[in-house]
Amino acid sequence: MSRTIEIAGRILDYVGDRAEAEIVVSGGESALTRFANSFIHQNVADEGYQVSLRVAVDGRVNSATTTSLGNLDEFVDDTIGIAALQRVDESWPGLTEPTDVVDPHHFDEATATATPAERAQRVADFVAAAPEMSAAGYCETLGHDVAFVNTEGHRAFGRFTRATIDGIHRTSGGTAGTVGAAGSGHATSKAFGDLDGATVGALAAERARRGGDAFDLKPGEYEVVLAPECVATIAMFLAYYGFNGKSHAEGQSFAELGQKQFDASIDIYDDATDFRALGVGFDAEGTPRRRLELVEAGVTKGLAHDRRTARKAGVAPTGHGEPGSEVWGPLPTHVFLEAGNTSVEDMVASVDRGLYVATFNYCRVLDPKVLTVTGLTRNGTFMIENGKITGAVTNLRFTQSFVVALSQGSVRAIGNDARFADSEFGPGMMHVPSLQLDRWNFTGGAAG
Repeated sequence: MSRTIEIAGRILDYVGDRAEAEIVVSGGESALTRFANSFIHQNVADEGYQVSLRVAVDGRVNSATTTSLGNLDEFVDDTIGIAALQRVDESWPGLTEPTDVVDPHHFDEATATATPAERAQRVADFVAAAPEMSAAGYCETLGHDVAFVNTEGHRAFGRFTRATIDGIHRTSGGTAGTVGAAGSGHATSKAFGDLDGATVGALAAERARRGGDAFDLKPGEYEVVLAPECVATIAMFLAYYGFNGKSHAEGQSFAELGQKQFDASIDIYDDATDFRALGVGFDAEGTPRRRLELVEAGVTKGLAHDRRTARKAGVAPTGHGEPGSEVWGPLPTHVFLEAGNTSVEDMVASVDRGLYVATFNYCRVLDPKVLTVTGLTRNGTFMIENGKITGAVTNLRFTQSFVVALSQGSVRAIGNDARFADSEFGPGMMHVPSLQLDRWNFTGGAAG
């Protein structure tokens, strides 16, 4: 028996008939190998669990989370006791009734049991891609179980794995006191065997080599080729601020259902059951997850809902309830932006004058209604002239509506290189390709 199931059952016994309750227990083993200056300096592994409990006492609701398993009876008592002191929650949707949940089988045994030596080999392959440079980053593997139970008798269980290698190569500074150019690379999959440290390291090294002698570029609108990490950030912000049922109900979302808000080439969906996805087949409320169309041929089609927002909207929940979603809303975290058939090389070759951008950094929303975001470029920004990359550009600040950037006529090409890319919210949530966009508004250098 999985330990998550045992813990969840124990908590359910502690609750008894004192409250309505739903319990999610997630965790297992995770391991991390870090490297800096091209040497491994840390290898750690641990087993840990998180318990999320939500209770309702006569319509009075309280939620709590703990990672301490020593006094779970006291944890339950405190959670129920605080619930009894709350006001009646008129929007409490009640508990999920027993229903079938399909396991998407996102568990890979070789990932869950990966050894320090195996992770070290991926790191060695990354470093060997540019032995003359200084490399830093990490390789991580985890295998987690997730158990759900509630007092209505609903039960669900799933397992998933995740493997990531992420790092940079950095050249030495040209003169005393200067910092060399850095280039980044990233890969994430449910299967450790999918990670190719040499390929990821080669991409980071190529960006670093091209990053020398960077020059300042005059602010303005430029055609861009955005690498998957940039697109992952765009997709995450669209999901968090736009396709969020709570934000939409509160009038804070750009999403207009049934309207063509994006270029006809754009298709976006959320699907935890996709064979490439990571995670389990149910959410924190026990709702089965399924494919949810978000954008189809440029038309905004759907929103993510937990039970609370679904009840308010008069629709069925979509399986996007998470601990805390009553505060920040239901968030799509298994997002796929459909790939196209254009190579990055062909994208670059079609640009007369523009920029190739490897990653975004420190992005913040200025206006959620049109999703205007300000942020910086990082670890590889390059000038494109007459179809060729001609030099590196110092980091730039941008201020851009992500919705306008993907609007009708603004998407020139979609890459054939879709993969899990690392957004600012973490790895393994956004599966996206490179994009060639008609224009992107750069407003200054990194200083402002």
